[in-house]
Amino acid sequence: MSSPVREHGHAPRDDEDDPMQGSGQEEEGDAVGPAGASDDSSEEPEEDEEEERRIREGFIVDEDEEEEQEDSEEERRRRKKRRKKHHHRHRDEDEELDEDDLELLEENTGAAFPRRITRIRPGRETESPPAASSSKARAVVESSDEDLDNDDFPRVQDIHNIWDDERAAGRDDDDVDMDDMDNFIEYEDEEEAGGAMDENEREERRRERRRLEKARRRAFGSRPELAGIDQNAWEEIHEVFGDGHDYDWALLGDEEAVFEEEQAKPEMKYQDVFEPSEIRARLLTEDDDLIRAQDIPERMQLATSSLSPSATLSLHKPLTENDLDDAASWVITRLSSRKERDFFRGDGPYHHLLSDLVQAITCALRYLFVSSFEVPYVWTHKRDYISHFNPATPRAPVELLSLDDLWRLYSVGQKYRSLLERRAALDALYSRLGITDEYFQNEVRKRVETAEMASDATEWLGMKYREEKKSKFDVSFHDDEEQSEVRKHKTPSRISAYELAKKTIVSKLAEGFGIKPHEVVLNFISDHNTHFVEEQELNPLAYAEQFVDPDGTRAQPAEDLLARARMIIATELGKDPLLRQEMRNTFKSNALVSVLPTERGITKIDEHHPYYNFKYLLNKNAADMLQSPQFLNILAAESEHLVTVSITLSPEAKANFERKLNDAYASDSFSDTARAWNEERSRVVQEALEQHLIPVGIKWTREWIREEAEDYLAKQCAQTLRERIDVAPYTAPNMKRGDTPSVMAMSWGKGDPHKDSIAIVFLDEAGRLREHTKLDNLVNTENQDEFMDMLKRRRPDVIAIGGFSIATTKLSRRVKELIESAKNSGDRSDEVPSIPVIYVHDEVARIYQHSQRAEDEFSALTSLGKYCIGLARYVQSPLNEYAALGSDISAITFEEEFQHLIPKEKLLTALERVLVDVVNKVGVDINRAVTDSYYQHLLRFVGGLGPRKAQVLVKKIASMGGNLVNRDQFIKNGLLTTKIFLNAAGFLRIVQDSELKPAKNRHGEDIDVPDPLDSTRIHPEDYELARKMATDALELDEEDVHDEHPSHVVSLIMQDEENERKLDDLNLDDFAVNMFVANQDKKRHTLNVIRMELVDPFGERRADFVLPGDWEVLTMLTGETRRTLRVGLIVSVQAMRVKDNFVIVRLDSGIEGMINKRYLTDSGLSPLQVVKPGQTLSGVIIDVKLDLAADQFSVELSSRENDVSAGDSQYRRVKHDEKWNHAQYDRDAEMQARKKRAEVDRTRRVIKHPNFHNFNSQQAEVYLEKQQRGDVVIRPSSKGSDHLAVTWKVDDKLYQHIDVVEINADPTGQHAGSKFVVDGTHQFSDLDELIVNHVQAMARKVEELMMHEKFKPGTEDDLHLSLRNFVAANPSKSAYGFTLNRKRPGHFNLCYLANKNSTVQTWPVRVTPEAYYLFDTPAAGVPELCDAFKIRQKSMSYGGGLGGPAGGKTPYGGRTPGRTPAPGHATPGHMSVRQVGRTPNPYGGASTHPSAVPGAYPPGYGGMSQYGAPPQYGAPPPAGFQTPSYQQPGPSNYGQPPAPPGVHPSRAAMIQGNSWPGGF
Repeated sequence: MSSPVREHGHAPRDDEDDPMQGSGQEEEGDAVGPAGASDDSSEEPEEDEEEERRIREGFIVDEDEEEEQEDSEEERRRRKKRRKKHHHRHRDEDEELDEDDLELLEENTGAAFPRRITRIRPGRETESPPAASSSKARAVVESSDEDLDNDDFPRVQDIHNIWDDERAAGRDDDDVDMDDMDNFIEYEDEEEAGGAMDENEREERRRERRRLEKARRRAFGSRPELAGIDQNAWEEIHEVFGDGHDYDWALLGDEEAVFEEEQAKPEMKYQDVFEPSEIRARLLTEDDDLIRAQDIPERMQLATSSLSPSATLSLHKPLTENDLDDAASWVITRLSSRKERDFFRGDGPYHHLLSDLVQAITCALRYLFVSSFEVPYVWTHKRDYISHFNPATPRAPVELLSLDDLWRLYSVGQKYRSLLERRAALDALYSRLGITDEYFQNEVRKRVETAEMASDATEWLGMKYREEKKSKFDVSFHDDEEQSEVRKHKTPSRISAYELAKKTIVSKLAEGFGIKPHEVVLNFISDHNTHFVEEQELNPLAYAEQFVDPDGTRAQPAEDLLARARMIIATELGKDPLLRQEMRNTFKSNALVSVLPTERGITKIDEHHPYYNFKYLLNKNAADMLQSPQFLNILAAESEHLVTVSITLSPEAKANFERKLNDAYASDSFSDTARAWNEERSRVVQEALEQHLIPVGIKWTREWIREEAEDYLAKQCAQTLRERIDVAPYTAPNMKRGDTPSVMAMSWGKGDPHKDSIAIVFLDEAGRLREHTKLDNLVNTENQDEFMDMLKRRRPDVIAIGGFSIATTKLSRRVKELIESAKNSGDRSDEVPSIPVIYVHDEVARIYQHSQRAEDEFSALTSLGKYCIGLARYVQSPLNEYAALGSDISAITFEEEFQHLIPKEKLLTALERVLVDVVNKVGVDINRAVTDSYYQHLLRFVGGLGPRKAQVLVKKIASMGGNLVNRDQFIKNGLLTTKIFLNAAGFLRIVQDSELKPAKNRHGEDIDVPDPLDSTRIHPEDYELARKMATDALELDEEDVHDEHPSHVVSLIMQDEENERKLDDLNLDDFAVNMFVANQDKKRHTLNVIRMELVDPFGERRADFVLPGDWEVLTMLTGETRRTLRVGLIVSVQAMRVKDNFVIVRLDSGIEGMINKRYLTDSGLSPLQVVKPGQTLSGVIIDVKLDLAADQFSVELSSRENDVSAGDSQYRRVKHDEKWNHAQYDRDAEMQARKKRAEVDRTRRVIKHPNFHNFNSQQAEVYLEKQQRGDVVIRPSSKGSDHLAVTWKVDDKLYQHIDVVEINADPTGQHAGSKFVVDGTHQFSDLDELIVNHVQAMARKVEELMMHEKFKPGTEDDLHLSLRNFVAANPSKSAYGFTLNRKRPGHFNLCYLANKNSTVQTWPVRVTPEAYYLFDTPAAGVPELCDAFKIRQKSMSYGGGLGGPAGGKTPYGGRTPGRTPAPGHATPGHMSVRQVGRTPNPYGGASTHPSAVPGAYPPGYGGMSQYGAPPQYGAPPPAGFQTPSYQQPGPSNYGQPPAPPGVHPSRAAMIQGNSWPGGF
């Protein structure tokens, strides 16, 4: 807050600065303070230190700064004040201070206040106490803030003070008075909507009010007509008319709206208006601005092609002079195989020029990567420096680098630049680690020659110094701000087994192998071993025993420790960058590629599939796949999951690599210990190869072949484009080569006479559309006359024809006939010129007709009319048409079959380079490019330019008037930067007038005048050479042309009729030699260019226009190719017209064909008797007749049955590769044949049986899934027509498939055989007998066993767990049980556990209709099966002896005298076991005594207790082992177990209740 003293000090300054200041007299009527009041600062209360600090720091703004505010800010402030005043006016009455408040103020301040003053609002007090105010401010505060804020009307206090004496100069007490009062009273308008203002804002408001008040007073003081009006008069005026502010509110609405609009409207940018995609499309991103600004060619700043919509800024650093030598030596070995063959080999034709090649490559790299010259500039203007020039033989220069070599050099140079950056990153990582590794410094770093090696070295450092890397990079400083703890998700651990092992004692064991891994690598890459193994005294196992943990609970066997040690060394060997590079080199020369089809591929890839060529590829050399698209097709087939690709090393190469690595690692000693250690090292080598080195080689080889194949295909597409655009415009008869013809283009569209009309357009020589029309046909006389009238008026140089169907040939024939008839009509022959009618390629026109560009240029034309525009433009300049496509150029087909395999970015880059070459070869007329938007598309391909730089160049030239006079203006007017100018100058043509104007005007000032050299391909840096040559050719002296324009002699030689002879007389060879000797300048090629340009400026250097051939026209109109219309193929045709001796037919593509009578049928009948119009026939192509001159395209066919029935498979079959896996092909073919036969057999079987279904095994299982256990499906068998398959449900998700042989099977499959044999032993007379006596019998056996208490549902593991739990609870007992064998349906597993320390044993149980088989022992029922198990287990436990003390066996059927059995032994004897309480056979009344089943039990059978099983039938558990009691159970002591899941309840009841009826 300002103090009075401070304001006094600045008052005079305020008056001096104000230009509105009047006479300066003191105003009369100002209120005078009390007598005792003083303005001296000593009267003021003391200010505290805080106030002094604020004043020192500029918290209070000086008054002299008020004049520095801008007018716009003042205006905005005033508007804001008015708005606030309007909002607060209605609250004025509420805010007036009452009498008590005023008295309190007067009492405390000693000043008198009027009775209308604004209340000081709470919350608006300043932070510092207000300074003492002067009573002189009384006159100011009498008016409200409304009066102070208005600029347009006299204020109340102004009228009161009109009698003031304003003649006293230098007085400005009013300001002081206002300041005094301002410091005490807060005005209403200081309140902000968001709260109180700060001190600076309030002080600024006060200064503003003071300035406005002074201006008002001065204004009133300068109006003498107001003099003489006293106070009473003004009061009367106010009563009648008011104070002038009554209607201010009506003026505030508009001002408030404007104010609010200005406040709400931020600064707009185009990023706020347009979508990001549109900004990128318009090249308006920040990267685009940077590309425009940098003095580097645009294409050199991009990481991808400038044609790509997603082109991004490249961040690579340029090379320096110090990098060139290394770059040249690196690039020269990767340039091309041809260069290696011609220059590097001793017998190469240019081996003696190897040093010159290195120098040429160094120069090219300097131009490309140091000087930033593009390839066109180097090729056109610096070709002498990439060629061999011998002063002794100047006429025989050797071209060391071709144009293709230059582009290849540029690509390889970019890779070297990337390698430098990777090396720098590697060095930075090494320095940050802060370690010293001699192996890395002396060996690895010096050998990093590829990006892969740099990546390997980075990975190797990270692996070897992982802990150092963590400690170096996880650093923090003491003055870092504390980061708030943010809860993060736990990331998965990435610690490998190698890192874990390195932290254990195993790493010490690995060191005991006697030689470090990097020493092994050095031995490998050198010719002889330089590091030797330190021998160990102990063998590997004994040595490893020393590292076993003494703690038995954590100890690992020595073998495991050795394995982990081998893993450590193998990992370090496998990660070594040098060894990996050796493996990559081995793969590069010895890799083999093999392909095998997947299950899906076996069936889908047939002999006609394009992938059939490599379906069974076997061990094809990778080097043979680099120049073909085959590998790309293989990768495409792999992505479709049709084949699997395997890349391997040849066995010899792998053996050599392994042997060499073993030699580098092995010891030379012959002791047993050394041999044992060498075996361990051999295992390390094997592991390193299989786990690390070979996978790395496979991955790299895959990418290497893919990249080379893509480059090859892209190069093929680029070559096709070059052939299409590196041609001159069509040259009609009597035209100069290179001139642009006028063209009439015509098209009939699809050629439907009922729908399509004929579109005609005419373009003049400048490419402007002069006339277009549409005709219904050329048959009517009116249409013919209209067409001929247009032809005579426009007289085109050529007529271009195009269309979408074969009917276009009719249009071509009709046009030729009309022209020919007009010429032969006599009188009018002179009026009709001889106009050639041609077909042209229409790929570009087809794209153009539907493009937005066509809509913008020719919105009035139909789509067919735009298509004709594209045809006409193509005739005038194919280059322009392809250049205008932009990124859509990739939609053009340059390679029929494999173009889709090339990545779009790579294809665009290859195509762009061709466009750049040809555009710079032709040159661009810069003035035409500014005015012609279509021609302007060429500008982006000029050397140094691109879409962005061309765009800004056109805008700059247009702003200058749209026309350049000479090339100097590019630099003088700042149109191009230096490097861009040097790149582009020679290719930007400025067409000149024939006469030269003086270079200075009459005032002696330099002006822009034409230069004839600006209309040539000569670069400005060679202008002096051209002028010198012209002067010498004209035999002039310098004095003769001293006062003329420097290029005056050039214009003279250009206009000279004998210029060619005079220039030929010059000895350019001597001139070139002299320049080379004097300044080492190589200019021989440049001199040739200058000579040609002086004779023919920007002459046509391209080949003649190429018309499409007959097959190309046929493909354009019909889509048919040589492959689809090959002789021998069978095609479908429709008969159109039938004659006596032939039939006219039409193919689906519209091509007409003919079938002669002799080729129609074998019977020789008349075509009228055989064929009707509209009938569809199949015919074999026997001839294709193409006559482009006569517009005739037809085929001849044969529809004879013998010819058609033979098929065309041999013509459509794809030829397989020479490297073919015949063995695998034969195996898969046989398997496919078997499946096909089985499918045929299954589909033809028709057997009348309710259980028969034409299912395969999977279908049968799905069908039985919801059926009951034991249900059956009979189905065809895959083994042939004399077999059937029976599938029955054993359990849920368990099905048994039984092979059934049919005896006397019906070959037609309509009936079943007479007999059915299963397993060669069971024979049945019909299917019902087979189901009942075989399948259902087995089902009963299965259910019986599943109902037994020893059966355990679930898996075998569940049974094991149950047995272990039982034995654990009963340690003195054993346990056994049954479960289903899920791997062998129809079988059970019998598992038993002898004691808690033994393992569970599993025996198989096979189920047959008549018995169970435990191994080969049959058992008629489940009890017998249990007995058979116990006997067999007992015999195995006692070595086969179960008898008395002598160990003899009880004879079969004999009886041992009764005796008390010893504890743990069974009662001997056989008959005693099953005589009492015998459970009858549930399947019949026959006895189930063991003697009933021959050979059921072995001799010596003895009774045996249940081995560890719980007691049966409710008997108490016996002590030890006991012969079980087989009493008949009663209801009181036997609970019937529930039926198992899936068992029919009635079946379970019959089995458990022993009441199963029927016999067996």
